[in-house]
Amino acid sequence: MNDNRVITADDGRIAPVLQALKKATKNAERLTENYHPPFAGERYLTDKEVIALLKVSRRTLQEYRTGRKIPFILFGGKVLYRETDIKKLLAENFRKAIP
Repeated sequence: MNDNRVITADDGRIAPVLQALKKATKNAERLTENYHPPFAGERYLTDKEVIALLKVSRRTLQEYRTGRKIPFILFGGKVLYRETDIKKLLAENFRKAIP
């Protein structure tokens, strides 16, 4: 039997599949938007990423750099932070709760 009907996006059988595909595409774009592959096994973070991670303002982060409280790399006018340095800084400043 030869069926020459054209299936469109409005077809009730295909619409849910197209919606799921659109949602998956948006999720993949969101994930890859902030992905930074490691360079020589190290990830480098931007100001924006460190601000979000530490929950501080841009000004506070600047004060940390000025006071040398936080290690950073200045390259071509761009400031970068090694992820391992940020993790180490957090671990060193961790204070246990008193039971």
